[in-house]
Amino acid sequence: MDIHPTHTEADYRATLTEILALMDSDPEAGTPEWDRLDILSTLVVAYEARHFPVGMPDPIEAIKFRMEQIGLSVKDLEPIIGKRKRIYEILNRKRPLTLPMIRRLHRVLGIPAEVLIAGDNTV
Repeated sequence: MDIHPTHTEADYRATLTEILALMDSDPEAGTPEWDRLDILSTLVVAYEARHFPVGMPDPIEAIKFRMEQIGLSVKDLEPIIGKRKRIYEILNRKRPLTLPMIRRLHRVLGIPAEVLIAGDNTV
């Protein structure tokens, strides 16, 4: 099995091309082709982590996404954030999140606290 590190953009593209070809052949688990696919995929993940890091999501977008994901309305956020006017101020970026709001959003909605703190939007 001749595998080389993925250092350059050309290496990356070649590795992706080989991964696609291996995926099209649908190798059986435990075969050399399956092992090669696994190793090449690991190399691509490492390359992408180095060269295309994903930053933290925006806290307000994370709240909106979670609301949509579990079907919450603004009214459903009242026990977590406060009165409807305050919720709209938060969602429209007119008012920052407070530490108690962050704690409740984390506890009730399961949004990671580090995401909610990530933006410079806390008081």
